[in-house]
Amino acid sequence: MNEKNRQKSCSHSHATAPHVHGNEVKTLRVVILTFATMLVEVAAGYITGSMALLADGWHMGTHAFALGITWLAYILARRHANSPDFSFGTGKFGILAGYTSALFLGLAAISMLYQSAERLISPIPIAFNEAIIVAVLGLIVNAVSIVIMQGHGHDHGHDNHHDHSFRAAYLHVIADALTSVLAITALLTGKFLGWTFLDPVMGMIGGLLILRWAGLLLKQTARILLDGSAPGDIHEQIRRELQSDTDSNVTDLRVWYLSSHDLAAVVSVETGKTREASEYRQRLRSIRNLDHITVEVLHRKNESSSTQ
Repeated sequence: MNEKNRQKSCSHSHATAPHVHGNEVKTLRVVILTFATMLVEVAAGYITGSMALLADGWHMGTHAFALGITWLAYILARRHANSPDFSFGTGKFGILAGYTSALFLGLAAISMLYQSAERLISPIPIAFNEAIIVAVLGLIVNAVSIVIMQGHGHDHGHDNHHDHSFRAAYLHVIADALTSVLAITALLTGKFLGWTFLDPVMGMIGGLLILRWAGLLLKQTARILLDGSAPGDIHEQIRRELQSDTDSNVTDLRVWYLSSHDLAAVVSVETGKTREASEYRQRLRSIRNLDHITVEVLHRKNESSSTQ
């Protein structure tokens, strides 16, 4: 029976990327803007008697709450970055925030669909002039928020695409902007063409789009929270690097995400030569964001050797 001499080696890093702190600051600014706009819209809704403004105001309130969750996740992840309580770091704080935020996004979309259907069946009078003014104000605030969250630089843009917590916050702002555009379109056509039915119809269209975004985000974040396997191309790249010689053979490979960016891998490699785990780890240095690596080396020996 072949002797299996196992050598294991681990490496990991919990350093906080610079773009994460930048996202924290951006998110806080957008939380403040969104909350202030919510107060204005809710107050205007009560004063003018416009249910459209009132509903949009509370809709922004749910988004302000969800954005606040994202901001809190950044703070907690930063404060506990070096805590021994989290074996693989605090990257999943952001994933959990993204998942929770997506739930609120979905609830807001369902609320929009319900209210729009209700108004389609039982139309209500709309104070068009006041509603248009406040809706335009809301769109301006959303546009400013989008500019804040986009930031500068191609690299940060790429990183933000994979930051599920930040992406969830960004989707909330986009959803707000979309509802503002749809509301303005419906209000203008209702005021000048008398097509009041477009107000609830636009609301239903916006609700369906937002619901789809929420579903996609839930799927992505849930997979990471449940330690779902990383994409196949990453597995193939790792396998290719480890088997770059003619002797080594990967017998087991597990790769998963620790956060929106960071990857972990546990691998078993069988070899007939004297190789150390550090040699195989060195081969994986070129793989981006692979921060935690556990390598088990199985040495093939002669048949007479005993098993250890």
